[in-house]
Amino acid sequence: MIRYSRLLLYFTIVVLLLWILPWMYNFLTARANKTPFTLYSSVIDDYAVLQPSDKGVVRKDLGGNVYSESEFDSILPMFYYRQLIADGRLPERMKGVELNPKVIQTENFIFRHSPDESNRPVIGLYPLLESSSGRVDLVMPEDVFHIDNDCIEFIDIKSNCVDEKKSQLFTKALQKKGFIFPARIIAGNPTTRKDYDEGYLLTDKENNLFHMKQVVGRSFVRKIDIPEGIVINHIFLTEFKNRKILAFLTDKQNRLYVLLTKSYRLISLPVTQFDPTRQSISVIGNLFDWTINISDDNGDEYYAIDARDYGLLKRMERPNNTVSLSEKIGGYIFPVRLTFTSLKDKWVKARFASGGFN
Repeated sequence: MIRYSRLLLYFTIVVLLLWILPWMYNFLTARANKTPFTLYSSVIDDYAVLQPSDKGVVRKDLGGNVYSESEFDSILPMFYYRQLIADGRLPERMKGVELNPKVIQTENFIFRHSPDESNRPVIGLYPLLESSSGRVDLVMPEDVFHIDNDCIEFIDIKSNCVDEKKSQLFTKALQKKGFIFPARIIAGNPTTRKDYDEGYLLTDKENNLFHMKQVVGRSFVRKIDIPEGIVINHIFLTEFKNRKILAFLTDKQNRLYVLLTKSYRLISLPVTQFDPTRQSISVIGNLFDWTINISDDNGDEYYAIDARDYGLLKRMERPNNTVSLSEKIGGYIFPVRLTFTSLKDKWVKARFASGGFN
């Protein structure tokens, strides 16, 4: 019995050393990540970069041209439009389009997603907001829904009772459009902190795509035709101010798509791949172009997309190939290390890793 206790003690000590020592070393030698802010400019048809340096921030493009702060504002007029308005320097027209603050603000959007959002647990209860209440402010409903193997059920939050009438209404509406229970993906933005509500995008058992929302208390369900062979894997409902884009989507091959609101047209974006479970993405869009940044442990990929036809304007890679001396040394000192958390999910569990700290 004493021998087993000693073995357990030695095992515990080894596990703790695998966890604590690499963590302490990484904590003491960690360096700040100075990834430069990069945005495509339709004025110079190139990427504009804010590069941190020991002497401050350097503003330049990929061609090596350096800009003053005022000049940098001018080559990114959609991003710095408030400053240009304050200076009286906002151009009246750009690429044949008349500019005004309202149009710029409506067309500007920012979308971000990180792996921990895709890898977190799902409760399975969803509030369905009223999309056409006639009021300016959205209101959270008093019930939530979940989708079972053969129906959708709405449950009153206070009484915890099923609203049979509403459940049957939406179940029949889904079945009438060809929805096959249960749902595989349920994607929406259940919050009142937005300008309008588009309900949810769903995929059924056969991977068919549907749009469901509540309009004046009634059910709205629309089946969305997608090209044959495409199996949707992730859906990100957007609800931007311009109401042009309904969602970003990825398929089983990690191809990225945009779904248009009015036509429900699915358009493939010229992006090599995007895996939401291990890569982060940011999309900064305006009236003329989008800058898509996809990042992971290997570095960053940038895609400049035309906002009108979604064609590729320019692509750039910034690989993560800079490893500090302390990271190299850490890789030799701690060939195996133990961690319990990750930036890619919210789970606390044992994870063994090998190699360097990069």
